[in-house]
Amino acid sequence: MEILAFVIGVALMVVGLAVSIALHELGHLWPAKKFGVRVGQYMVGFGPTLWSKRWRGTEYGVKAIPLGGYISMAGMYPPSPARRRAGERVESQQSDGRAGRAGGGFFATMVQDARDANDETVHGADDTHVFYRLPIWQRIVVMLGGPVMNLLFAVVLFTILLSGIGVQTATTEVARLSECVPSSTSSECTDSSATAPAEAAGIQPSDVIVSIDGQPVADFDEATAIIRSSPGRQLTVVIERDGAEQTLQITPATIEAEVTAADGTTTTEEVGFVGIGPTVEYVQQPIWAGAQMTGQNVQAVVGIIWQLPVKVWQTGVDLVTGQERDPNGPLSIVGASRLSGEVAAADSPILNRVAGFLSLLASLNIALFVFNMIPLLPLDGGHIAVALWEGIKRVWAKVFRRPPPKPVDATKLVPLTFAVFVALLVMGGILILADLFNPVSLI
Repeated sequence: MEILAFVIGVALMVVGLAVSIALHELGHLWPAKKFGVRVGQYMVGFGPTLWSKRWRGTEYGVKAIPLGGYISMAGMYPPSPARRRAGERVESQQSDGRAGRAGGGFFATMVQDARDANDETVHGADDTHVFYRLPIWQRIVVMLGGPVMNLLFAVVLFTILLSGIGVQTATTEVARLSECVPSSTSSECTDSSATAPAEAAGIQPSDVIVSIDGQPVADFDEATAIIRSSPGRQLTVVIERDGAEQTLQITPATIEAEVTAADGTTTTEEVGFVGIGPTVEYVQQPIWAGAQMTGQNVQAVVGIIWQLPVKVWQTGVDLVTGQERDPNGPLSIVGASRLSGEVAAADSPILNRVAGFLSLLASLNIALFVFNMIPLLPLDGGHIAVALWEGIKRVWAKVFRRPPPKPVDATKLVPLTFAVFVALLVMGGILILADLFNPVSLI
């Protein structure tokens, strides 16, 4: 059963990833079609096509490898210089293969191939249903649509998690009592051990602590803070039992405990102890808690992404040396699926496992949002950066009364795009190997 649960958890994460990708591409598709751009394909996944159907000029389909997706928009870039001059490519240019090339060599060939592929999607000089002809703000909206969909999906998932299911919280209801006061050397009770103050005062399981020393307490953390700061001092405790309030007197015992400061240093101090254990329940949070959690996660992921090459390098070193990986470091989809399997196979209530899966999927969508906003092609942030640069050039020309500039030819950035692609491929390979042979585990 445990293996089956693990497999189900992995499958759920794969499905969740496919849904996240589908929403991302829909975020591009909807505004592109709204603004009149011709979209040839909408595909979830890579590799061989498993299913497809053409509807209203667009082929919708699912491919075999659910590790990404794409939509193909007509005229992502302006036509090549030769196409712009002639209105269409002439036969002589096709035969010598050098039209529009910026010199010779491998990268020049890549640039020309990108231009040729782009030109094939433009139906003549008067074709208005192309991406590059959109106003700057519309191009930015189209490219922002994908990452924003992942961000909104994360908000929805965190809202379901926090406001629908709730957060596990130690409440003020007493679940259990300690029989004795632990000594500095052992937590086991002996004949010479002192009775725990809570039991001596008559507190019982299912009692609800209302206030301590005149201070109302809303959760167990607040009650614990008062008790720990009052060793040896008698406290007045108001409890609710069977619907009626009772007042008890408790003097916390003095024990030594390790206390961790804000800077991470640990010291041993004398604290109060009464010997009560709380009831843990799911407490639903306000409806805006999901958006707040999303914002906090975005900040955390940004902190990882900007130093991603260093963290991936360290992950590779840990893989080779066999050292334990940083649990807060980057993961591949293999690692996320493995964690999802562990959550599903965990020996815990089903609601805990559902909450764990929702948290993982929401975090994955946060990572997709932040990663795609990096201002480098071929990522969405790179296309946004190109559009912004063209907008700056247009404003500059208008301010200084110069002729309108030509559209930015992003195909010239193909060599940089290729380098970024290779770097992402290498980093992804390292993370996949690490997740297979030196994984981060919840156990």
